[in-house]
Amino acid sequence: MSPIIDAHQHFWNLDRVAYPWLTPDQGPIHRTFEEGDLQADLDACGIDGTVLVQSADSYADTDYMLEVADRWPRVRAVVGWVPLTRPDEAAQALDRYRRDPRYAGVRHLIHDEPDPDWLLRPELRDGLDALAERGLTFDVVAVLPRHLEHVPVLAERHPGLRLVIDHLAKPPIRERGRQPWADLLARAAAHPNVYAKVSGLNTAADWETWSAGDLRPYVEHALEVFGAGRLMFGGDWPISVLAGGYRKVWDETVTLLDGLALAPADRARILGGTAVEVYRIPEIP
Repeated sequence: MSPIIDAHQHFWNLDRVAYPWLTPDQGPIHRTFEEGDLQADLDACGIDGTVLVQSADSYADTDYMLEVADRWPRVRAVVGWVPLTRPDEAAQALDRYRRDPRYAGVRHLIHDEPDPDWLLRPELRDGLDALAERGLTFDVVAVLPRHLEHVPVLAERHPGLRLVIDHLAKPPIRERGRQPWADLLARAAAHPNVYAKVSGLNTAADWETWSAGDLRPYVEHALEVFGAGRLMFGGDWPISVLAGGYRKVWDETVTLLDGLALAPADRARILGGTAVEVYRIPEIP
């Protein structure tokens, strides 16, 4: 039986790490969230393991996540951070971090960068090559159409790099829109080294009223262009607290997948198999 993996969750500790974006106006998520806050939800939903994803562009955040993984084996992989625009420093940091087999990849909060074309900066090329050479992934936080436009460019420049689009690039669910998101996602999916997460969709919908039905057209399109073999479920906790919480995200995702009448193998890929492959998660006993 395939393990069930949540491919996108966070922890943050306000006493240990600086998170410039996490200000009091974030309301219920402006506090420390650690494993004790998530354990019951994972147990209730039958989640075997998670991928812990960075929340700050800092070594401090990455070091903290690896410490959490040391004490909480439910974390099966960590997507951290290195300064990709400083490739020599990034390469040294990657060599240090990847001594830990749980260190699976890198993410940068590109949506917080003033430059919407940050992904295309020339100095980033060597940093992304360093990831590819070491078999690590790059998670893309594509919240603007401009960000998603860059994914095919990166896929062509770095064919050996596994690129993961977080949150299906935040489709316009609340507005019930489709373009340019749908065409841009299809262009990205045309490259076999690009994957995507069915995650964070609840906060792209109406926070109070969303359901599986609101998400369905967008997930159907993702399935059409990626196939189940390049999609993976993510709970996006504790951001998900803003719009229903972990268990609603899980329940509505399962309802959605059941309604799509997927083959068992495809369902298993989305709920764990793709994440195991992409993040090279060791076998779970």
